Amino acid sequence: MPAKQKSPVYVLGVGMTKFIKPRHQVDYTQLGFEAGIKALLDAHINYDSIEQGIACYCYGDSTCGQRVFYQFGMTKIPLYNVNNNCSTGSTGLAMAHGPEPDCQRRSQLHQ
Repeated sequence: MPAKQKSPVYVLGVGMTKFIKPRHQVDYTQLGFEAGIKALLDAHINYDSIEQGIACYCYGDSTCGQRVFYQFGMTKIPLYNVNNNCSTGSTGLAMAHGPEPDCQRRSQLHQ
């Protein structure tokens, strides 16, 4: 059975902060919140439109994503923390795209 072609995924908004190590004066949660606000403004959406959150980082606590996304009031959406070294960003985008067609195909094969 040929694999179904996946729907395209678009990055609607981008937000960046100054690239610095979090220090006592600035915590990663502040940097993440700033980047998130900028991304929402760039996309012209508010956080009520967000259906899932994917936090991509290296060298952070296991719940970095929750600490950042909760500042937006995003407590009723799934949040995924991705820490995959140099592949973190691409892994996060692949997760955002979703595995649905592959999962459907596998479940059909096992029936």
